Amino acid sequence: MNEKPRVVFLGSGEIGLPALKWLSRNDLVRLVGVVTQPDKPVGRSQTLTAPAPKQMALELGVPVLQPVKVRRPEALAEIAALGPELVVVMAYGQILPKALLELPRIACLNLHASLLPAHRGAAPIPASILAGDRETGITVMYMAEGLDTGDILLTRAIPIRRRETGGSLHDRLAELAPAALADALRLLVEGKAPRVPQDSSRASYAGKLDRDTGRINWSESSTQLDRLVRAFNPWPSAYTTVTAGDGTNRRLKIFRALPVRRFHGPPGQVVALLSRGPVVGTGVGGLLLLEVQLEGKRRLPATEFLRGMQLPLGAMLGGLSADLSAEATRLSSPKSLAKEEGAAS
Repeated sequence: MNEKPRVVFLGSGEIGLPALKWLSRNDLVRLVGVVTQPDKPVGRSQTLTAPAPKQMALELGVPVLQPVKVRRPEALAEIAALGPELVVVMAYGQILPKALLELPRIACLNLHASLLPAHRGAAPIPASILAGDRETGITVMYMAEGLDTGDILLTRAIPIRRRETGGSLHDRLAELAPAALADALRLLVEGKAPRVPQDSSRASYAGKLDRDTGRINWSESSTQLDRLVRAFNPWPSAYTTVTAGDGTNRRLKIFRALPVRRFHGPPGQVVALLSRGPVVGTGVGGLLLLEVQLEGKRRLPATEFLRGMQLPLGAMLGGLSADLSAEATRLSSPKSLAKEEGAAS
């Protein structure tokens, strides 16, 4: 019986951990190394912390490489020394050079957390929720020099649940990845793996997120803002600003909310105080805030937050005045608003 092909795994995020664990235990290939990002300071204490794949690799007794730039000649030489016949990548965080893509004898595969060509790029999981997609999944593709442009080997789809968050979808896709990878590797080993070119005319892109990506524009519909809150929970989180008792504007993260069609008012204005939390006016309908976190404080149910901070009817969020909010409402297209309202829950 031929020796199992040698595989090197490249990844930096937690989403790749189930696939990495499967690679260490399967009967198709032999895991000979893990390439991940350098250790980084984390949290308020800035404690130097290893990426999750490194921690798992050390537990498994697998060699770990942590190049600052994978395209540097010395980094490529270290990877080549591992003798990979197959490279598997999931959420590594660096563009791979042509020299690395051509290094393995069998293939360089990427596990991407969307159904390509939809949502190419760094943040496909929140993008699928923001877009209102009904399903997403894992695409196993042959890596190319473009941004997620390689030929598709296979896809595995799952439905997006009604109240799905970025965090819950991340975890479900992480658990789906090993099965998709296993099917792909069996096809490769058997010489039956297809190569299906992507239709680039149908491509969409999901850019990299940062801590300001989730800023709320209250003139959008409550349906879209609900998607925003869910897509960016837990990170980078949807947020607005609120005026604290000392007159300063503080960031208010919103982790859970519900669109409510029966409430209307200027975007960003508190239009109702319900038993479950405040309702804020949007471009169409209102958004009921259920779980929030004031800058520098802990995450709380909105009802508990209101006990510690006054947010009366008519208060404005997002740094807008009531006059400006009303003007934003007036300038919105009546036709588009009617269409949105019919879809709001």
